[in-house]
Amino acid sequence: MSQSYTNDHSQAVLRTHSWRNAPNSASYLLPHLKPTMSILDVGCGPGSITISLAGKVPLGYVVGVENVLDPLNGARELANSEKVSNVSFQIGDIHDLPFPDDTFDIVHAHQVLQPIADPVQAFKEMRRVIKQGGIVAARECVSSTIYPESEGLTAWQQLGDRVRRAKGNHIDAGSHMHVWANEAGFLQEYTKDSDERKYWGGLMEERARSSGFATNAVREGFATQKDMEKMAVAWRDFVQDEDGWVGLLHGQILCWK
Repeated sequence: MSQSYTNDHSQAVLRTHSWRNAPNSASYLLPHLKPTMSILDVGCGPGSITISLAGKVPLGYVVGVENVLDPLNGARELANSEKVSNVSFQIGDIHDLPFPDDTFDIVHAHQVLQPIADPVQAFKEMRRVIKQGGIVAARECVSSTIYPESEGLTAWQQLGDRVRRAKGNHIDAGSHMHVWANEAGFLQEYTKDSDERKYWGGLMEERARSSGFATNAVREGFATQKDMEKMAVAWRDFVQDEDGWVGLLHGQILCWK
C-alpha cells in the first residue's frame, strides 16, 4: 500500500530520530519485557529504539523493519558499534509483514501510524504476528507545544500540519489509535479504561451545571445558561461514547537550590 511519509531519511531526520531509545520513547512498554522475549520493531528508522530494546531482552532477539532501505545500513552499523548481536534489520511493510502468524512476543511501533495508508490493516498485521498473550505497543503524538512562541516557530508548526493534511496523514493518530486497535480485533477492555472516562466526563458535566466557574461564566457574559447546558450534555455524551478518552499534556519541573 502507498504511504504518505512527509519526511525522508536525510541525515537531519535520522539524527532527530536517533535521539530516541527505549527509556525515553517506550518506557510504558519496559515493565512488560522479559529477558527471553522476541520483539518486532516496525518502522525502526535508524534503529536506536530497536537496539535499546535488544539490550532489555538479552536472551531473546529483536527484528527491526523499515519500508525503505535508506536507514537500515546505518542501523546495522550502530548495532555493531554498540556490540549488540541479538538484533537484525530488514525491509518490511506494516500492511503486509513478512513473518508467519504468532512469531513475536511483542510488536512495537513508534510514531509509525500517522503517515501510513491503512492503520486498521496495520494493527491487524501486528496482531497477526504476535503470539497468543503477546503485546502490540504503539505510541503516537497527540499534540505538541513550543515555548517561547515566535512567528517563525508557529509558521513551522502550521506548515507541518498543512503538509500532513494535504498528504492524507492521520494527524489525529495519537488520540484515535485505540479505535483502530478495536477495529483490528483487540478487545476494548485491553485498550483503554472506561472508568477514567466516566470519572472525567461525569465531573465535568456536574461542573458545567453547578460550579463557580459555570456561574461566573454566565454572570459575566462569557456564556448563556443554554450554552452551559449544551456543554453539560456534551460531557454526558462523552461518557457514553465507548471510544472516548481524555488526556492532559503537562509540563514538569524540579528545582534545587
